Amino acid sequence: MQKLLNSTDGWRDYVVYIFFALVVAFFAFKIGDQGFLTLNNLFNITRTTSMIVVIAVAMTFVISAGELDLSVGSTAALAALVAGMTMEAGHGWIVGIAAALLCGLVVGSLNGFFVTYVNIPSFLVTLGMMQLIRGLDMRVTYTKPIAVNDDFFNQLFGQGSLGIIPSLLIWSLLATAVGHVVLKYTPFGREILATGGNRVAASYSGINTARIKFYSFLITGCAAALAGMLYTGMMQTARYTFGTGAELAAIAAVILGGTSLFGGKGSIIGTFVGALLIGTINNGLIIMGLDVSEQYMVAGAIIILAVAFGKRPAV
Repeated sequence: MQKLLNSTDGWRDYVVYIFFALVVAFFAFKIGDQGFLTLNNLFNITRTTSMIVVIAVAMTFVISAGELDLSVGSTAALAALVAGMTMEAGHGWIVGIAAALLCGLVVGSLNGFFVTYVNIPSFLVTLGMMQLIRGLDMRVTYTKPIAVNDDFFNQLFGQGSLGIIPSLLIWSLLATAVGHVVLKYTPFGREILATGGNRVAASYSGINTARIKFYSFLITGCAAALAGMLYTGMMQTARYTFGTGAELAAIAAVILGGTSLFGGKGSIIGTFVGALLIGTINNGLIIMGLDVSEQYMVAGAIIILAVAFGKRPAV
């Protein structure tokens, strides 16, 4: 009986791909003559979703380990501001990048410390960290934007391209490729999934689950810092509002992609497609001329349906 259920439910692993194909087909039929299928618009979708892809790939590791990180959006803004302030002070793009990554590492370390060694639930730790850092984002520049005039930095993280491929798309593809290989083919990836699947059993098998979870928060911190630099490169400015709502979009992309919210199962490729699905829906609804409230309602309904169809029934 169990074998029969498994064979009939196998399609659920591909729900995000099915929904993505259906959404693209719908918009192609509905607004294909309004520029939806143009190469420029398709690249625009990948550009606007690249930050979410980078954060969501890292979030896949945390959620697969059975934890959650709500501080990534505010961390992205902090990294962007620190990078901008560093370059504005004349220290150059190398120091700016290093300073941004250091911010991500510090936040990730704090999250990992309180979750793994003080044993505070990650939801509460990262929720508090989200508020604390967002306040810090507003304080460091008193909500004023910082112009970033370093051409190399802006080309590398936002405005540049390799041939016709935008640099933002390259960053998201690189993050996806590295994340997929690490999660699926390395001992660290297997330890992440084992920790999320059954922490006690993983501990008895010799896995240092505290260390694994700590490293997963370091990954999200660094990914948030990278996302902050991508926001900055794309806009050529750093703002305290960067990353607002990014944590929720990333979590939605991860769950849409087939990763279990309770840990033990993760798919980086699914996460990538889940992020593209969200970006495609938003782009299509904007072209259709729907106002913001209608965009939220339609996008939310589609996401709920995708998750509902992808959920396996209890046996």
